[in-house]
Amino acid sequence: MFNLIKFFFSIRFLKHFLLGILLCFTFFILIFFTLQFITNHNDKIKVPNLESLNLSQVSKELNEIKLRFEVLDSSKYNPNYGPLTVIEHSPKFNQIVKRNRKIYLTINPSTYRQLRVPNIIQITKRNAETRLNAVGFKIGEILYIDNLGKDMVIKIKHRGSEIKPGILLPKNSVLDLVLGNGKKM
Repeated sequence: MFNLIKFFFSIRFLKHFLLGILLCFTFFILIFFTLQFITNHNDKIKVPNLESLNLSQVSKELNEIKLRFEVLDSSKYNPNYGPLTVIEHSPKFNQIVKRNRKIYLTINPSTYRQLRVPNIIQITKRNAETRLNAVGFKIGEILYIDNLGKDMVIKIKHRGSEIKPGILLPKNSVLDLVLGNGKKM
C-alpha cells in the first residue's frame, strides 16, 4: 500500500499524468475548432421565396447564394401555377440554413396526369357520377336520348366526341354523359 501511494507522488507519474491532461486538452481544442470549420458555424443564409419560379430561375438564384436543390415530386398539378414551376419548397421561405444546404422542391407538372376513363356504360347516372368523380373527372352536360334504360349511361362524350371506356384523358377533364330517357325508340 505504501508503494502505491509513493508511486502516485513520484515525478514519473506526475509527469505522465500532466502530459495526459495536456494531450486531452489539445485534442479537445483541436476537435472544437475543426468542427466549427467543418460545420460552417455562424455561416447562415435565409432561404429565398422560390414559389412560382421555373427551374432555371431557381438554379440561378440558389447558385448565387451557394445553396443546392433537388426536385422531390411533380405529381400534383396546380392550375394556379405555371407549368414546371415551384409549388412549394422545404425549408420554407425566410428560414435560416447553412451554406451548401439542399432545398427540396415540389414542381408543378406541365399538365394533369393521365387517367383511364372507367367503364360506366349501362350503369345508372348516380353510380356513373360517383365513379367519375372518384377517379378525378368532372361531369359536364347530361344529355338524354330515346332508350329504354332510364338514367342509364349510353355514351360518354369528351369535347363533343364520343369516347370509349379505358381511353386516357387528363385528370379534371369534363365528360358529358348521354343517358336513356326511358322511352322506346
